[in-house]
Amino acid sequence: MKSKIIIALALLLSLKGNAQQKDSIPFLIKEDKLIYKQFVIPAVLISGGLIMKNTPMNTNLQFDFRKVLGEDFHNKIDNYIQYEALLQIYGGRYLGFKPKHDVLHQTINIVVSNAIMGGIVQTMKFSFKELRPDGTDELSFPSGHTATAFTNASVLFYEYKEANIWYASSGYLFAAATGFLRIANNKHYTSDVLAGAGIGTAVGLAVSYWSPFKLLPLGKNKNHAIIYPQIGTNYGIGLLLKN
Repeated sequence: MKSKIIIALALLLSLKGNAQQKDSIPFLIKEDKLIYKQFVIPAVLISGGLIMKNTPMNTNLQFDFRKVLGEDFHNKIDNYIQYEALLQIYGGRYLGFKPKHDVLHQTINIVVSNAIMGGIVQTMKFSFKELRPDGTDELSFPSGHTATAFTNASVLFYEYKEANIWYASSGYLFAAATGFLRIANNKHYTSDVLAGAGIGTAVGLAVSYWSPFKLLPLGKNKNHAIIYPQIGTNYGIGLLLKN
């Protein structure tokens, strides 16, 4: 039982672990264009989620998690830490780290990447109609919370990878924690979390490298923009623009 949980945790943290490999860190820092190698890990995560879906291993992992943590375990912190990377994206410059873009272009990347990710996730949810482990609805696959966390963590990574690789990578720890808590809270299976992590990572990196409107001199107009989490009856992100 414990070995199964260790395997699941290793899968959730595989993105973080691979980013720390001896030859991959210099590659990720120096390379500033989209190539297929950057999407190997997201592809493996998404494929792993699809393969595990509706399998005895998936069900057994869920049972083992709940048995270890307790049937009554419930923690709402995953509703908050999925947005943690947003604070780091905007706050890194105040810690002395130079980001890749100014605030407005960072905001555009965040909005575009979350919009694309949300469209993909919602389309898949309504296409697969996977029942959640707790039986509340049929929107289990893939995990939206996890996809959101990894999308923002990937934007964070791109923004600061050249300034400080450890700060840039730290968002993935919170993203992995979000995925773990979705399983622990009995809201998602391991397969849902793996697929969500892969989708979020792929979209976040792609949009960051593409950087919509990066050639437009938006910063010269002294526009200000900021993304903030909306937490209450509904969960999401809000956009504030100021001229």
